[in-house]
Amino acid sequence: QVQLVESGGGLVQAGGSLRLSCAASGNIFSINAMHWYRQAPGKQRETVAAITSRGITVYADSVKGRFTISRDNAKDTVYLQMNSLKPEDTADYYCHAATVRKDYWGQGTQVTVSS
Repeated sequence: QVQLVESGGGLVQAGGSLRLSCAASGNIFSINAMHWYRQAPGKQRETVAAITSRGITVYADSVKGRFTISRDNAKDTVYLQMNSLKPEDTADYYCHAATVRKDYWGQGTQVTVSS
């Protein structure tokens, strides 16, 4: 089992920054990759960024150059640094851990970007 707890969401003005954190616990050695997803009201959940156990990162085109995913293995935490935020980045953001046997999700954290 893997447990994920997100934090760091909030309200920010357009152009501002936020850093989301996802603390993992449990059988973390089974995790192959960590993802950040987001879901805006009335829209489907979409992948924002991912980082593999080897540190390879992938980003959605809509956030490239503005968001950075990183991990601190000593703290078992994955971060999403979000800069130059836009109103269209407003969504609930979810941390996801992919293992061979199962996917795990955090509870989500809300990000609101005002114009």
